[in-house]
Parts: sequence; structure tokens; C-alpha cells
Amino acid sequence: MLSLWVMFHSRAEPALNIRHLAALAATVRHGSVTRAARAINLTQPALTQAIARLETDLGCALFERGASGMTATAPALLLAPRAEAAIAHIGSPRVTGTQVRAFLALARAGSYAGAAEATGLSAASLHRAVADLGVALGQRLVERRGRTVLLSPAGARRARAFGLAMAELRSGLDEVAAYQGKVAGRVVIGAMPLSRARWLPETILRFARLHPGVDVAVVEGSHAELVGPLRDGEIDLMLGALREGGAFEDLVQEAVFEDRPALIMRAGHPLAGHDRPLDAETLRAFPWILPGGDTPLRLYWEAMMRAVTGEAPPHVGIECGSVLTVRQLLVGSDALTLLSPAQLAVELESGVLAMRPTPVPVRRTIGLTHRALWRPTAPQADFLALLRTVSGQDFA
Repeated sequence: MLSLWVMFHSRAEPALNIRHLAALAATVRHGSVTRAARAINLTQPALTQAIARLETDLGCALFERGASGMTATAPALLLAPRAEAAIAHIGSPRVTGTQVRAFLALARAGSYAGAAEATGLSAASLHRAVADLGVALGQRLVERRGRTVLLSPAGARRARAFGLAMAELRSGLDEVAAYQGKVAGRVVIGAMPLSRARWLPETILRFARLHPGVDVAVVEGSHAELVGPLRDGEIDLMLGALREGGAFEDLVQEAVFEDRPALIMRAGHPLAGHDRPLDAETLRAFPWILPGGDTPLRLYWEAMMRAVTGEAPPHVGIECGSVLTVRQLLVGSDALTLLSPAQLAVELESGVLAMRPTPVPVRRTIGLTHRALWRPTAPQADFLALLRTVSGQDFA
């Protein structure tokens, strides 16, 4: 039988046993099988059996049995708070682990066929589990649109809560495995473009030397693509340009360093020398390649252009957020862009591209974002500390 830790780190979410987790948390809280069984409406034999099964799955003792009651061991004290948090996210004692697994698979795949492929379960079993979950919660969770399945507003909230529950349990199991002396753990980073230049790679290299057995996964994307998985518990940290304003009550943003974007162009560009002034006429004379209008960099560019020209910014003919694509477009044209020199350091140092300072200062705050209630494991906390250290050593 696969260990609980291996199951939780496999491709598909395992069917957690919520009753076993509730038994653990209640027994740690009450220190007595009798009081714990009463608190969660289980018989004493059923609670004792649930704890024994969990101990078998984990490969360690969770309690020391004695005349004075049940004394929690270190692994139990590590896992119980995570189990409490997971149960709170799940939110109902009527929900089963099979239903959580089925619904999360459906939410991520967008179809029963995709969920069946991800989990190895039949589409009929998934249909039944999701339907039973809706009945247990008294909520309509999904809406069919042809072959596509869309989550209802209630379903979207449940999917996020279930994802956070699974994230808590993965962290708890990592902590127990680490206590047992096993190499365990995983850090999942959502990386926006600038962080991928030098800051994140240098941090990963240092972290790998400190924790050689802990996995690191990097998920690349824009802020819009990453903020949902961050809120859902699928990634731990998001790195890149911080957002000003907006509703971020559930997220914490931490400024780490200041980036100063520059005008980037091909080598030999008419503006590559410093003899031609960057006035309104000059900046309007060349095409621009920039990311979409909802990004901080685009907004900074618009503010710069208004300050120089006194008018609305010119039309942007090519919108692109891929640094690799922008690089090739610059090399083959007279277009301009606004980017951090760190993102194109190799091209600038080799002379393929050239840069000039902006005519008015452009600065953006780069940092990290995590969930407000996130409790990092020890390796995750070390990764966080390294991000702060590396940012202050000219690796941005």
C-alpha cells in the first residue's frame, strides 16, 4: 500500500478519510478517547480504529496510551492543526473524501472525461460522487453547458475551500515525514516574467544546496493566470510586480526590491546612441511592443508617455508579454519596448540589444505574494528567507 505522503504528492488528489482526520484532531484537543468520540459523534471503538488506521498509514505512533488518557506525540502535534484547518475548509461533516477528490478533479479538468482521465475513476463514479456532494451540502455545484461543466458560484467557493484543505494536509504530511527523518517537502512558486530572470534562479540554486531532497516546482504565468491557483492552494508563493489597490484581503503582498525598467531596442537602432533626445516626437516615431493594458508595466509606460508628450499614449500595434518573443521582434525591427534590463541581461551584455534610460523615471515594486492565512513548512519558510536575502545582493 502506498504511504499517505506518496498518495498526497501523486498526480491526482487522493481520497482523504475525513473521519480519520477528525478523530486525530479531536483526540489531540481533548486528550481522551471518550471526550473526543463524543465531540465528533463517533463510538469509542470507531474512533480508536480510525486513529490506528492513520498510524498505520503514517508509519508512526500518534498517541501514547496511559491511565491518564491519550498523550499526543510530536507527529500528532504537527498534523493536528493542519487537520483542523482542513476540516474547517471542508466545512461539513457530511462530506466524504471521495466526494472531495471527485469534485476537485472535475473543477480542474472542466469535464467528467478529463476528471476520469486524471483520477483513473470512471465518469459514472465521478457523476455520482459530485451529485452526492451537492445533496450533502444542499447546494447546486455545477452547471452543464454542452460537454463542458461550469462551476456555479457556490461550486467555485467549494472548490477553492477543498483545494486549501488539501494544501494544509500536504503541508502537515510533509512536516510529519521530515520529523521521521525522511526527505520530504515541496515548494511551488508562481513566477511572473521578471522574477524568472535572475532572482528566482539564484534562490533555487541556494535552496537546492540547503534542502537537496525537497522538490521545487515553478509555474510560469501572468498575475491574472497565477492569482487563482495561489488562492486555491495550488501554489505557495507568487513572485513579480506587486499590484496597487484592488481587493486583496485574503492575500499578503511584500515589497522586496525596486525595478527600474528601461527603453530596450536592437543594436544599431536610431535611438541606440545618446545623441538623439527622447522627446515626444521621437517616442511617437517608432512602433512599440508592450504587454496588455491590465499590467503594471503597460500602465507605467502610459504614464511615461503622457508625461513626455502631454497627450494620450500612442497606439500599441503588438501586445506581447513573452520576453523571448519580444526579444526576437526587437532584433528584427525598429520597435521599442519598456522592460527591466535584468530580463535581457544576456542580450544586452552581448550587444544584440541596446538600452537607454527612460526620459522620466519609471519604477515598479517587485515582491512576493502569499495567502494571508498561509503557514509555511520549514523548507517553505527557508525558501521565503532566501528570496529576501538574494534580492538584496544584486540578483534581481
